Amino acid sequence: MAKNNYIDLKTAIPGPKGMEWYARDRAAISPSYVRPYVLVADHAEGLEVVDVDGNTYLDFTAGVAVNSTGHRHPEVIKAIKDQADKLVHMSGTDFFYPIQIVLAEKIQEIAPGPTEKMVWYGNSGAEAVEAGLKLARWHSRRPLALAFFGGFHGRTYGAVTLSGSKAKHREGFSPMLQGVVHVPYAYCYRCPLGLEPETCEFRCIGMIEEVMERIAPPSDIAVMVVEPIQGEGGYVVPPAGYFQKLRQLTEERGILLMVDEVQSGMGRTGKMFAIEHWDTEPDIMAIAKGVASGLPLGIMVAKKTVMDWKQGAHGSTFGGNPLSCAAALKTIELIQNGMMKNAAVQGEYIMKHLRQMQKRHPLMGDVRGMGLMIGVEFVKDAKKTKAKEESIQLVLEAFERGLLLLPCGENAVRLSPSLSVTHDQCDVMLDIWEESLAAVEKQMNN
Repeated sequence: MAKNNYIDLKTAIPGPKGMEWYARDRAAISPSYVRPYVLVADHAEGLEVVDVDGNTYLDFTAGVAVNSTGHRHPEVIKAIKDQADKLVHMSGTDFFYPIQIVLAEKIQEIAPGPTEKMVWYGNSGAEAVEAGLKLARWHSRRPLALAFFGGFHGRTYGAVTLSGSKAKHREGFSPMLQGVVHVPYAYCYRCPLGLEPETCEFRCIGMIEEVMERIAPPSDIAVMVVEPIQGEGGYVVPPAGYFQKLRQLTEERGILLMVDEVQSGMGRTGKMFAIEHWDTEPDIMAIAKGVASGLPLGIMVAKKTVMDWKQGAHGSTFGGNPLSCAAALKTIELIQNGMMKNAAVQGEYIMKHLRQMQKRHPLMGDVRGMGLMIGVEFVKDAKKTKAKEESIQLVLEAFERGLLLLPCGENAVRLSPSLSVTHDQCDVMLDIWEESLAAVEKQMNN
């Protein structure tokens, strides 16, 4: 057992004050939010979160991959405060201010590929995706978009139409945006054709070509929208060579390639953007979550030749807010100066130990990921029957022991800690993970 200097539970979980706040939340806030357990946070620092009852937890969620540099990194907080002393808001759609321009130049510098690019600012990942979709239609003058089963791009109408991870995101909201066609993703652990990645010759891409031949003519397709690693769909990692093939497919047919790096970007996978693992340059890219260490910021980046829409075509009152831009510049600096490398090192360490653990626990059907974007899919048997309840129960068991995790997909649990996570913190997480897993297995056998 690793020495645990991070977790300190003083009350029952959740505590009495937490339950009081929970009752007030239920009476005042939309029931549409999904929270797997009752954690009412009071303050946090690094990877430690303290609730209103004084209980301290170890956070391996990073606010759903948002707190890339950890909670309240002192350098990020200083950058925000310094900016607040000068300027808090000027609508970026209507006025100019230096820090917004400086951040755009930095994004141009770090975005994958040598091609000249331009930047559009919004407030969230969904807004960045919406902007990219609108730009693709504007530039191409084509009506259709291809998206993927298992993908998740947000909950606004265009973004949720592109999403294909869960029907509940769409239930009750039809009709969706017209012109979106879904195709298979390279989900090798559950290949819909029952093939193996070593010998399949990318049959899933062949199926995309068939869709084009039968129902979605390439001359009508503006853009293909895809996550380099699927996030809410289960942290699904495609095989080597996959994106090179997709890029070739789109280039041959004059289709724009848009990658959604909202969850996979900003150093999380050990590279600044996950698409770089496939040495692929997209035409359009959506960035959000970890870019500003907790402040709201969405960024759509596109090749300069693609971002050719006219003045007034799209904008955002709060997009590129000065405080968010200041936080983003400092976040990028910290990621480049060691945190991205740490993500690769600690991610490799976690994956190694999870795969060793997998041999002892058949419930862990698949362990996959890159850097600190790691998913574990749970199955009940050798037929890969989805262990949905068991995956949720693992999250709850870990919570009761002071470890914060989140589910993803139908039957997977994600590990997405801040890029500042330490070796000792990984060891504590691994100990609690296995202890929680043993508790789940005991319940299954009773």
